[in-house]
Amino acid sequence: MSDTPARLLKLLSLLQTPREWPGGELAERLDVSPRTIRRDIDRLRDLGYPVEASRGSVGGYRLVAGAAMPPLLLDDEEAVAIAVGLRAGAGHAIEGVDEASVRALAKLEQVLPSRLRHRVSVLQNATVPLTRGDGSTIDPRTLTTLASAATGRERLRFAYRSGDGTRTKRQVEPYRLVSTGQRWYLVAYDIGREDWRTFRVDRVGEPYATGARFTPRPLPVEGAGSDAGGGTGSGGTGSGDAATFLARSMRRMQPELRLDVWFGAPAEFVTARLPAHLGAPEPDGQGGCRLRSSCTDSLEWVALRLALVDCEFSVQGPPQLVAYLEGLGARLTRAAAGAGPQPRQGAGPEQGERGEQG
Repeated sequence: MSDTPARLLKLLSLLQTPREWPGGELAERLDVSPRTIRRDIDRLRDLGYPVEASRGSVGGYRLVAGAAMPPLLLDDEEAVAIAVGLRAGAGHAIEGVDEASVRALAKLEQVLPSRLRHRVSVLQNATVPLTRGDGSTIDPRTLTTLASAATGRERLRFAYRSGDGTRTKRQVEPYRLVSTGQRWYLVAYDIGREDWRTFRVDRVGEPYATGARFTPRPLPVEGAGSDAGGGTGSGGTGSGDAATFLARSMRRMQPELRLDVWFGAPAEFVTARLPAHLGAPEPDGQGGCRLRSSCTDSLEWVALRLALVDCEFSVQGPPQLVAYLEGLGARLTRAAAGAGPQPRQGAGPEQGERGEQG
């Protein structure tokens, strides 16, 4: 193989297989001399690839972990597997890996050949994920479009459905994508409204990059306009953090709940079953634990998450959560006893609440 760049790529592909390659075998595979292999190994090292050589009668080479992540060479099957995995990680807001999944997926899909992109879509469409139901599922293509536009500083157009069902067309300068562990949000400057907004990504439809570049504006330090559920206007200027901006926006949309909850189980047990953003409970010294934290989630969602911890618990506050749990508990008790309102005879898909039929 006389083409040096092509030979280096082939050599790198072989070395990325987790094994040690004797120099003679590499030379035979690439149809070059052992001396050429040694020179090519030196070239890879100069490019930052940490190639380790073993001594002995049969010298060998292997790629080892270095200080930085070098570019990877993937075959078709590996690229498809990684893309599908990244789509799963990005589309379901898996806490801790979701944002990294979107960045990696945007890079991969930018260079993925059309034939492989088709294979990824076919496999993705043929599978149905089992989700917990307490978050939103998003088309990963929407996430990668938004992420690529934000990274490339390119204006976006998309259709948007607000919390009250109003549908509008938006043109924005995307700033950052932020994941809360339950949902994805886009922080962007809305050109039509001349103000900053946060958008729930599961309400974004048909996004596309316009090709028009922009110079990023400084994110306001305080205040936030929001189309995630309501709220208008923005506060001071400066260079803010997208996550902090979103948190302020969400506090404007929904009042903060100050939780005070006792659980009849060890703190480790409860922590493993609560979303991280609700905080970690402290042991009470008697086998139980107490959670004191704040959140801006809905009463319904918080009540459900507390019940799903699967142990005895007592809510000391806030009062509105106590009242909601009392009402919910009464309904559940009537449901278990069969004492609730009885459904109308004949009500089903053809009567009463009609559902979609496949």
